[in-house]
Amino acid sequence: MTEKTGATDSVDALDYRGYLLEPFGPIGIISHTSNEAFVKQVNDVLYEKRLAKYQNNYSPYVNSAGYLRRDFTISATITRFATGEGKVTLNQTVRGHDIYIITDVLSHDESFSLSGVPHFKSPDDHFRDLLRIIMAVSGKAKRINVIMPFLYEGRQDHSITRESLDCAQMLKDLYNLGVANLIVFDPHDPRIINAVPLMGIEMPKSAYKIISTLISKNPELHIDKEHMMIISPDEMAVSRAIFYSSMLGLPLGLFYRDRDYTKMDEDGNYVIKDFRFLGDNPEGKDVLIVDDMINSGNTMIRTARYMHKNGARNIFCAAPFGLFTEGLEPFNQAYSEGIIKQVLCTNLTYRPKALFETPWYVDVNMTPFVARIIDALNVDESIGRLISPIEKFDSLLGQVRLEELLKN
Repeated sequence: MTEKTGATDSVDALDYRGYLLEPFGPIGIISHTSNEAFVKQVNDVLYEKRLAKYQNNYSPYVNSAGYLRRDFTISATITRFATGEGKVTLNQTVRGHDIYIITDVLSHDESFSLSGVPHFKSPDDHFRDLLRIIMAVSGKAKRINVIMPFLYEGRQDHSITRESLDCAQMLKDLYNLGVANLIVFDPHDPRIINAVPLMGIEMPKSAYKIISTLISKNPELHIDKEHMMIISPDEMAVSRAIFYSSMLGLPLGLFYRDRDYTKMDEDGNYVIKDFRFLGDNPEGKDVLIVDDMINSGNTMIRTARYMHKNGARNIFCAAPFGLFTEGLEPFNQAYSEGIIKQVLCTNLTYRPKALFETPWYVDVNMTPFVARIIDALNVDESIGRLISPIEKFDSLLGQVRLEELLKN
C-alpha cells in the first residue's frame, strides 16, 4: 500500500486509514438484459470520477493499465437457438480484468422466438443468461462481481413445510461459479447472507437518494414531527419504515393485518379480515408511505386512501423498485382524485416509457452510487461507510434546517 500524500478531501474518494489501495485489475463492465442505458451512465460517471483523480494526482495508480478508460464496458452477445436455448459469446478479452456484471432480472421488454412464437424473457430466463455470462468469463477474468439491484427470488428466502428454497439455491449457484462479490439493493430480508457465508454480499440502501430527491422536488416540505410522518403499509415493511423514521426524526404509523386464524384462503394463508392502523392522527400532515417495492400498487393505494380520508395533506409513496405489474391506471386514478401527490422509485430496474409521461412519477437516479461502489470495490476499499447513509442523512437534514432558518 502507498501512503497518501498531497490528497485533498475535495476529491470524491474514500481511503483506508490514510492509505490508497492498489486496483485489483482493470475494470470491465458487462451489461446484461436491457439496461444498456443505465450501464452507459454508470460508465460515464466512473470515468469522470477517475478523471478527477488523475487531474488532481490523487492516486499513484492513475497511470496503471486500464485504470482510466473512456469506456469500461465489455461487449457480450446472447444467442438464442430456435428451441429457446442459448449461449453467450464475449466480443472482447476479459483476461486479467476485474469484471462487474450489471443485471436487471425484472426487465420484460425483450423477447425471443421460441418455436416460432414470441416469448418475453422472464426473471428465470434472465438469471440463466446471467449464469451463461459468468461461465464465459470464468477462468479468464481475475475476479467476477455481480450487481443485481433487485434480488432474484428474494421473496422466496425461506421455506415453510414443502416449499422450495429458491433464493438460497440461487446464491449458491453464483458462489459455485466463482462470483466474489454480489451487490443487491434493499433486499427483502438481509439474512440471505447466511446461505453463502464465504461470498461477499453488500446490501446498500436507496433511502438517502430517495429522500434527497423528494426534498429537491418538494423544497416546501417541513421535515419535522409537527408536519410530517412515515407510514408502513403493512407489517412486512415496518423495519424499513422504522429506518426512515429514525433517520428523519419523524413519527411512525403502521398498518397490520387483522387475520381470522380459523380460516385459510386458497393459497394457504389465514384470511385477512381488515387492515388496522396504529399511529398518530395524520390530519394536516404530509405523509411518506415506504415499502421495499411497488408490485401491483394495491397496498400503497389502499394505505394512501386511508391517509387521505383521515385528513393527510400531501401523500408521497416511495419504494426502491417500481414494478407496476397491473399497469399505471390505479395510480393515475389515485392522482386524479387528489389522493397521491408523487411516487418515487429508483432507476435500478426497468421502467416502461409510459411511466415517465405521468404527472406523479419521480425517477430517482442511482447511477452515481453504483459507479462509486464499483470504484471502491476495484481497490478493495472498505465500503461499509460508503453504503451507510447515516452521515449523509445528518448532512442533508442539517442543510435543510439551515435553509429553513435563513428563510425565517
